[in-house]
Amino acid sequence: MSTVIELVDEAARELEAAKVAFGHGTQNAFDEAAWLVLWRLRLGLDALEESAEREVAEADAAKVRALVRERIERRVPAAYLTREAWLQGIPFYVDERTIVPRSFIAELLADGSIDPWLGEHTRQVLDLCTGNGSLAVLAAMTYPEVRVEAADLSTEALEVAAINVTRHGLDDRITLLKSDGLGSVNGPYDLVLCNPPYVNARSMSALPAEYRAEPEMALAGGSDGMDFIRNLLAQLPEKLSPQGVLVLEIGNEREHFEAAFPKLEVVWLDTSAGDDQVLLLTREALVSR
Repeated sequence: MSTVIELVDEAARELEAAKVAFGHGTQNAFDEAAWLVLWRLRLGLDALEESAEREVAEADAAKVRALVRERIERRVPAAYLTREAWLQGIPFYVDERTIVPRSFIAELLADGSIDPWLGEHTRQVLDLCTGNGSLAVLAAMTYPEVRVEAADLSTEALEVAAINVTRHGLDDRITLLKSDGLGSVNGPYDLVLCNPPYVNARSMSALPAEYRAEPEMALAGGSDGMDFIRNLLAQLPEKLSPQGVLVLEIGNEREHFEAAFPKLEVVWLDTSAGDDQVLLLTREALVSR
């Protein structure tokens, strides 16, 4: 009979040997193995230490091993198997209709990094390219006085977002909108959050299978990754209030962003992945560029 920690170690070795790709909630084989084992055994995801030496019945161990095999053979993010992802300790439903939430903007909401640009005037928030709705939910939780609109072009993504809005009891404060960029949103907004498709064409062609399992429209940003962002920055001033700001995630595309917008006055925000992943733009900077 195996213990929980023995199953985790075994799964980690198999994941490592299979060279699966991480980045959808975990960054290494051990953490991903722990996630899969604990979820399959219906233990809390923070219960590894207290449950490490717990013996696991062979029937349950077999279920764990089957789940790990599925992760390896299908090459999909673990979140698509567990139907759950976590951001800042908050659980969110997710499935193949939307990308797995992992935005660094969640960190900035939690640690107050953008608060100096907000204030009593901050009442209307837009989460553009909302996906499964996680940033909209986190924004509503962080700022109890605001109302949030969450927009996406994908009807399927909005179906997933609706699950999460209801799950967290925020139907009265979050409105879901189908919109191609800013085309069908309202405004003016005091804060816009956006984690758009920004992966450049060369990077898209080299993505591991786990990333190709996600909806391409939520990732691909054209030849230099800036297609969506060009349209967004051109149209956004008329949707922002005078003191409104945009918090925009661009991943590893800072070089392409600066080439596309060389004169734009940008504030780079520090995240756990560095200070080149997320930026802040004021309406004034957008208008004067």
